[in-house]
Amino acid sequence: MNPGSPDRDQISERRGFVLALASAAAFGTNIVSAQIAGQAGLSGPLLVFYRVFLMLVLVGGAALFWRGSLALRRGERQPVLLFGLATALVGIAYLSSVAFVPVSVAAVVFYTFPILIVLAEPVLTPAPFRADRLAVALAAFLGIALVVGPDLHGLDPRGLALAMLASLSAAAQFFAAARCAETPTLPKLFWSHVVILPVAALVLLATGGFLPPQTFLLAPIAVAITYGGYVVGFLFQILALARIAPGPAGLAFCAEPVFAVIIAAVVLTERLGPLQYAGCALVIAAIATNVILEQTRRSTVPA
Repeated sequence: MNPGSPDRDQISERRGFVLALASAAAFGTNIVSAQIAGQAGLSGPLLVFYRVFLMLVLVGGAALFWRGSLALRRGERQPVLLFGLATALVGIAYLSSVAFVPVSVAAVVFYTFPILIVLAEPVLTPAPFRADRLAVALAAFLGIALVVGPDLHGLDPRGLALAMLASLSAAAQFFAAARCAETPTLPKLFWSHVVILPVAALVLLATGGFLPPQTFLLAPIAVAITYGGYVVGFLFQILALARIAPGPAGLAFCAEPVFAVIIAAVVLTERLGPLQYAGCALVIAAIATNVILEQTRRSTVPA
């Protein structure tokens, strides 16, 4: 089989889709455990700062162990820098938005990013506009709205603007990741977090929430799951975005809130209502439909 053949590309895309779903599951687990850690008094910015620091230590250790290079070629620096900045803005804007609007509202606004990706893909990439993909993205968004069940009372424009900034940043993150798809994983992980670390530190200092690492003993299991979910989720996200285009990847990540509510129902014994079950089913159906559409397009493209 020749490199770059349709069969090889299709296998790579399937692996990318599976990695994207695995990343969504890990991030969904991360959300639930972070909620438990927050109830123990550990703030979001504090968790973000230390998880970035942890990622840098792990990646640096892996590079030493495997004798891997962390160097970036000249043409790779700008895309990785943009990826790091977009990733930092996602976390900061999303965490900041919930200070002004309910978490459910912030989540619904944030998950407009798959729709933004589908709309921007024909402009920023050679991919043509696909009305069926937009329809699937809208269906997935409706499902997420049902799953999260937004509380529309007492909305603050500042919170809505921050959640929208997080959505725009997430879309930018996916396109930036596609631009540095050929960059090796270790330097991509390392330098993107080098960019994120000072931003996370500034936010932590601004919120006055700095606490020593031993504070994590307040909820050691929740912190361990939070950090494990982040490390696995971010790693799988990078691996996925190196294999599939931003459009299909964004739709796969619509599964994240579904995983989060299901895990919360099991771990925190939270009861789901009929609309939440319907929303979960709609998101799953939308993702499955997108997979079928992608496979159909593949089978009709001449070899």
